[in-house]
Amino acid sequence: MSVLLTLCAVLLALATPGRGTPPWEPCTDLRPLDILAEAVPPNGAAGGIRVTQAHGVRGLQLSAAAPHAISFPASRIFFRCDLFPEEFSIVITLKVPSLPPKKNEYLFTVVAEEPDALLLGLRYSPTRLHFLFLSQDSAGAWQTRVTFRSPTLMDSQWHTLVLAVSEGSFSLTTDCGLPVDIMADVPFPATLSVRGARFFIGSRKRTKGLFTGLVRQLVLLPGSDATPRLCPCRSAELAVLSIPPVLQGPSGRPEDNEVLKYPYETDLKVTLGSRPPCTKAEDAQFWFDASRKGLFLCVGSEWVSVLAAKEKLDYVEEYQSLFTSSETLGIEVFAIPEAGLFVAAANRKATSAIYKWTDGKFASYQNIRTHQAQSWRHFTIGKKVFLAVANFEPNEKGQEFSVIYKWSQRKLRFTPYQRVPTHSARDWEAFEVAGEHFLAVANHREGDNHNIDSVIYKWNPRTRLFEANQTIATSGAYDWEFFTVGPYSFLVVANAFNGTSTKVHSHLYVWLLGSFQLFQAFLTFGAADWEVFRIGERVFLAVANSHSYDVEAQVHNDSYVVNSVIYELNVTAQAFVKFQEIPTCSALDWEFFSVGEDYFLVVANSFDGNTFSVNSIIYRWQGYEGFVAVHSLPTFGCRDWEAFRTAAGSYLVYSSAKEPRSRVLRLRTG
Repeated sequence: MSVLLTLCAVLLALATPGRGTPPWEPCTDLRPLDILAEAVPPNGAAGGIRVTQAHGVRGLQLSAAAPHAISFPASRIFFRCDLFPEEFSIVITLKVPSLPPKKNEYLFTVVAEEPDALLLGLRYSPTRLHFLFLSQDSAGAWQTRVTFRSPTLMDSQWHTLVLAVSEGSFSLTTDCGLPVDIMADVPFPATLSVRGARFFIGSRKRTKGLFTGLVRQLVLLPGSDATPRLCPCRSAELAVLSIPPVLQGPSGRPEDNEVLKYPYETDLKVTLGSRPPCTKAEDAQFWFDASRKGLFLCVGSEWVSVLAAKEKLDYVEEYQSLFTSSETLGIEVFAIPEAGLFVAAANRKATSAIYKWTDGKFASYQNIRTHQAQSWRHFTIGKKVFLAVANFEPNEKGQEFSVIYKWSQRKLRFTPYQRVPTHSARDWEAFEVAGEHFLAVANHREGDNHNIDSVIYKWNPRTRLFEANQTIATSGAYDWEFFTVGPYSFLVVANAFNGTSTKVHSHLYVWLLGSFQLFQAFLTFGAADWEVFRIGERVFLAVANSHSYDVEAQVHNDSYVVNSVIYELNVTAQAFVKFQEIPTCSALDWEFFSVGEDYFLVVANSFDGNTFSVNSIIYRWQGYEGFVAVHSLPTFGCRDWEAFRTAAGSYLVYSSAKEPRSRVLRLRTG
């Protein structure tokens, strides 16, 4: 009995971990084993290899003169025993060249020294990826090959492959895509001995089959599939499990600033399709808008354009009918930071309206009492946002004034700020000269007298009000336009009628010694608008002539069909000279805009002497030919044009002085 107890005690001791027989341990660590780092010195100083950079990414290139330069004994990583793991995965990042048909190149091999036998390896051909391993039984040994078809490697791009092996199951994942699974008849051996073997990177210990591409990563992960550790990944073709120090940046991490050194390429994830949300989750991600052929980056909560194809205007389509309380004489499109995009409509009757761009359309936002409003002008002073209306008629008490409104951050509405005495005001122009803010009003007439003063008001920072600063004699003033050329500031007025004729001079003024002085006179015919624009270094002024009328001449219907004129600044002559005349039908407005690298002018044709149903025309800049008509737009009593852009595209909006409906048109580009 005592002998039996002694025997049981001995057997128990042998079976207990830590006492007698040591516990089972794998032949190597169950962590990622960087095969490439084992073979390459940390400083990369080894014969037969060199560090090469492609598309802003570093990789190793082998030399045919030393096919076994990158190798090391298997015992360096299999230090507990000599068996290769039965379950494992291999991660490799590479850039392969195009190969001729029937040629193969090895990515890595494990070769026994004696005899010279291939134990396992990975090689590729133009249409196949082959995983090779040695199988054996009592009858002998043979080489088994598991083949994956067309892994699409030879496109001169970087790719990351994950080969996962578990007995008879073989799985290949390329760039975190869908895995390709193969169930082989012959499983991977459970007892593949690597005693005395060596790892060879990019070769089979000989020149034939030497890898001629670039390799960046080669990692063995014993015991598990590496795919969940890598995927999903923002840059799946360069997913990193471990790369050797020689291919890393100075900090010992994969280089994350290569986009700065190589701005033409970067690791990125691109979303296709309709406009996605831009939130914290999408920060630093890209969206490709196929319809606009533009690439956008999510920054904060905004999609910022980083690459745009050259847009060309294909056609114009009606996008929205904007119904108004009455006929609309002027419109103003503007944006308020953190509030949105708006359009203010100057309506003929007692109420004008402001609309906000909501869900891709303008929607009613605020109504403001006005008196036959002619136009609106948006401007800012510091962080203050203002909107000034030009009232043409007096109020019910016979008081004649226009009003400046200020945006309330608390109410998110415009509230009355200052009343300004005006006389049948047609237009406001806001501008800044030498750090001081001004407002110019175009007074059209006082009673029947069209030859009156228009006034320039100056902002008083102390009182925080606009005060009269300068008066300028005008004749039926319709519009002011401010612009600068170099250090000089200019202000041009459109004079429409002097009481007897529309054939009057409109005047250009230049800022000198604290006030505007006459610079140049232009003969105009019922001038209703000036538009200044630049094409390259050239500066142009376009006048919209509306009517040729004289009380002493007989009136004909064709007196509304007159030429509007484009002038160009001649620096040598120090004057604007006539550049081009364009036939128009009682033109009331010009609007300049661009699409891609093309420049356009659209004219508001309002009346041809017989009907208000007149086509307005878009003209395209053709260089030497000037502006050439390219699109004809049906309009009814067209009064004003505004161009604007949103993230969804480019638009035009026009107001009608003859019907209570404005129209938004979309510019289709290709």
